[in-house]
Amino acid sequence: MGVTALATDLYQLTMIAGYLQTGRHARTATFELFTRRLPANRNFMVFAGLEQALDHLEHLHFTADEVAWLSTLPALSRVPSGFFEYLRSMRFTGDVWAMREGTPFLPDEPVLRVTAPLAEAQLVETALLAIVNFQTSIASKAARVVQAAAGRPVLEFGARRAHGTEAALLAARAAHLAGCASTSFVEAGRRFGIPLSGTMAHSWVLAAESELEAFRDFAALFGADAVLLLDTFDVRTAAREVAASGLTPAAVRLDSGDLLGLSRDVRAVLDGGGLGETRIMVSGELDEWRVRDLVAAGAPIDGYAVGTAIATSEDAPALGGVYKLVEIEGAAGMRAVMKKSAGKRTQPGVKQVWRFLDGGVARGDRIGLAGEGMPDHAKALLEPVMRGGVRTSAPLPLEAARRDCASGIASLPAALRGLDAAPPYPVEISPGLARLIEPGRA
Repeated sequence: MGVTALATDLYQLTMIAGYLQTGRHARTATFELFTRRLPANRNFMVFAGLEQALDHLEHLHFTADEVAWLSTLPALSRVPSGFFEYLRSMRFTGDVWAMREGTPFLPDEPVLRVTAPLAEAQLVETALLAIVNFQTSIASKAARVVQAAAGRPVLEFGARRAHGTEAALLAARAAHLAGCASTSFVEAGRRFGIPLSGTMAHSWVLAAESELEAFRDFAALFGADAVLLLDTFDVRTAAREVAASGLTPAAVRLDSGDLLGLSRDVRAVLDGGGLGETRIMVSGELDEWRVRDLVAAGAPIDGYAVGTAIATSEDAPALGGVYKLVEIEGAAGMRAVMKKSAGKRTQPGVKQVWRFLDGGVARGDRIGLAGEGMPDHAKALLEPVMRGGVRTSAPLPLEAARRDCASGIASLPAALRGLDAAPPYPVEISPGLARLIEPGRA
């Protein structure tokens, strides 16, 4: 994944040219990234993508070739030459506060805020939204599947359905962050250290002279680690062949049909053949609802390989995260700003989010001004992660973020963790923020 400052929208560049013309480009500004509403079928979201966002900011620059190309664009033909000189030396020099990756959050809660010279903060909007919106969508979907599996491993198998190989890579990362045990995508294993898992395709069976030959050849190579795919022809016949063959595969996989009935029949065949330790894995158009139903029915399934539903966040593929200016330096000092347009209202001022915990259970959140004191029995969710364009600490290992995510989700009320619509989780506005929104408010 190449990092380029051209990962932006044209209007960011036209605005920066205008900021330079008016002298506003160096004014300190704060933007916050948040969502206005939950997508369908979601009770909470899981913040993801922070490491890639910080990497983009830390390496932000325009190359000489990029600036030369920009100078040929008709849309920038009227800007003074000083604009292109400015781009050549532009770096991100701001401060960033963010929630920890894997933190569950609610609408209107800023998950990331940027304080920087206005031109710098403006330029990075597009990239930050693209990075955070996508990974947050995938992590939030994966968290639902993991919850539905009720402790059984979920294997992310969605690379071939992802919207390109980079999307597949980052989807695997976000899914593992949210609790998936492994991925099938090899580059994600190399890049992020995610455990890899995989079996065989139907083509392996079809390429052999017989199904049993396919099983024997695979087991001869992979031994006790072999996972055999049973549904190329007839699942029950294949299961009986395995049980009678003397093979001892680690697992078998079912990829189609009545997974509840087939898993019960296969379990009985395997147990009767002395293969009680051989696990049953299932795949095939699974999502959180199908997984929940199989678990609730007591299906003897040991793990779920989920592809399309996770890698595309199938039922809610686009997260409406936004990145909005909340404070800007003016002639009289810092000035809080807010939009008032219908349906797109924003909250002014630099903010913090606090979570109230009671016995380790989250009871509600408060959105308030960063300068307000921390409420009793509350945890501040936004932390400094970058100062002066440099990370405040080394990147958090993915496994550590994964543990944080599991802990954060476990702290939510049980109803919120379910798949069905839950009573709204309470998110209140602090008195200071309320007065800023409505100056006459007590």
